[in-house]
Amino acid sequence: MTTPPVGIIMGSQSDWPTMREAALLLDELGVAYESRIVSAHRTPDRLWDYGKSAADRGLQVIIAGAGGAAHLPGMMASKTRVPVIGVPVLTKALSGVDSLYSILQMPKGFPVATMAIGAPGAANAGLMAAGILALQDPALAARLDAWRDALSASIPQEPSDD
Repeated sequence: MTTPPVGIIMGSQSDWPTMREAALLLDELGVAYESRIVSAHRTPDRLWDYGKSAADRGLQVIIAGAGGAAHLPGMMASKTRVPVIGVPVLTKALSGVDSLYSILQMPKGFPVATMAIGAPGAANAGLMAAGILALQDPALAARLDAWRDALSASIPQEPSDD
């Protein structure tokens, strides 16, 4: 079985409603992905194995979502050269600001491309992953351009009274 080019990982099952937004965008653009629960705290061996094997298995981009302490994206970035896109998951206690800061403040040498908090950030992570892949895939580039054109066309020029 061939590894898809994108890995979507999250710290727990409760992160899937957010991370599903990345999956939906990738589905829409025809980009294959795998999704896994890989907790930095509860399954550290799984994290190590996933990160260490990512490049050799053929992953080209990893989208990592986490809430709270949100160590998953940064820890994954420390274990692989595959680009990591971090998605801060909305939290009840601090509205995802804790997640954002945990992902955003990476030390030199371990970059994580950080998206917005919550579902919009996950959707943008899917688009960012597609954009990275599109650099080497003209067919995907055309699909991404068409998606963006359709988005622009869907915005009215004048407001309505509805």
